Amino acid sequence: MRAATEFDVIVYGATGFTGKLVAEYLARRVAGGLGVRWAMAGRNLDKLAAVRDAIGAPADTPLIAADGEDVSSLSAMAARTKAVLTTVGPYQLYGSGLVAACATRGTDYVDLCGEPAWMAEMIDSYDAKARSSGARIVFSCGFDSIPFDLGVHFLQQAALQQFGAMVPRVKGRVRKMKGTFSGGTAASLKATMAAAAKDAKVYERLRNPFALTPGFTGPKQPHGMKPELDPALDAWVAPFIMAAINTRNVHRTNFLLRHAYGQDFIYDEMLVTGPGDKGKALAEAVAADKSMGGDGGPKPGEGPSKSEREAGFYDVLFIGEASDGKSLRASVSGDMDPGYGSTSKMITESALCLIQDVPTTAGGIWTPGALMAKALTNRLQQHAGLTFKLE
Repeated sequence: MRAATEFDVIVYGATGFTGKLVAEYLARRVAGGLGVRWAMAGRNLDKLAAVRDAIGAPADTPLIAADGEDVSSLSAMAARTKAVLTTVGPYQLYGSGLVAACATRGTDYVDLCGEPAWMAEMIDSYDAKARSSGARIVFSCGFDSIPFDLGVHFLQQAALQQFGAMVPRVKGRVRKMKGTFSGGTAASLKATMAAAAKDAKVYERLRNPFALTPGFTGPKQPHGMKPELDPALDAWVAPFIMAAINTRNVHRTNFLLRHAYGQDFIYDEMLVTGPGDKGKALAEAVAADKSMGGDGGPKPGEGPSKSEREAGFYDVLFIGEASDGKSLRASVSGDMDPGYGSTSKMITESALCLIQDVPTTAGGIWTPGALMAKALTNRLQQHAGLTFKLE
């Protein structure tokens, strides 16, 4: 049992674009009566003070100096709080020291990571230490991969009620999405590609659907790299760039749940482009688009305006197929752009869920779906503008 801490949550990276949104959202929740002791952390206290004032947080909101290159400062920060919420990525460049500090100190941790090769490395290095210390390390608490991880879990619970068993095949299909990917997501992709070019082990992990399930390899999975006509929708579908991380997290959730979805579970994600020749042409255009790896789009620290974030949305369909031919459908939707507005709410509620709703679970490197699916789903619907429903 950890000793009492000074804070419940520290937002590390609060001067970054997404970190500022997180701090603003948390400050608003606390002002509304949420009983949480929190602080803002980053490298520069003057910049933190400017963000504190800009978001309207109380003048006495504590500010903490911590630097990803200074291990002692990360350890000192971790010792002061129940949980660290970090938006400082790419995590493969700036995150390993904080994972180590939290795993050692027994401090809970949530991030926005979409870097499966690094996550696999952290599991190898720190899962046992986190289990020993009681730290709950939870990666991927933003658009990658909460709507997908919890969406599959939600559908599987419905299948258990309706069919008496979970289904061995689930399709994730992104029906609608308005909003840009974050600059941090683009930077993480570039860092991952650079690492894969230098290290064959990183490349192999990126190709492996079971990269996050040590010691277990399931059945062959759909590659999802080419446009295809999906008979379940009678519509064309195209590669979805975030499938490479979301599918890994869903398989890890199944692994951590002792294969509740089955050891033969198959899951893929694709983007719905529509029926007919128009849908096919659009799917082919999506497949040919390589702009995510280019120099366009927002840079880390940049992002859309408030009105642009509020005009964004997403809608993801999940189709569950039972071995006897029965099927069911569920959807997850969000009321803001996925990469910033919705993500900043999701990661904040993930941290709050950890410390308030699931205080007694075992330590280790978890997924949201395996550790806190039901409690977090409820929170996201109550506070963060997400909707989970059967169709």
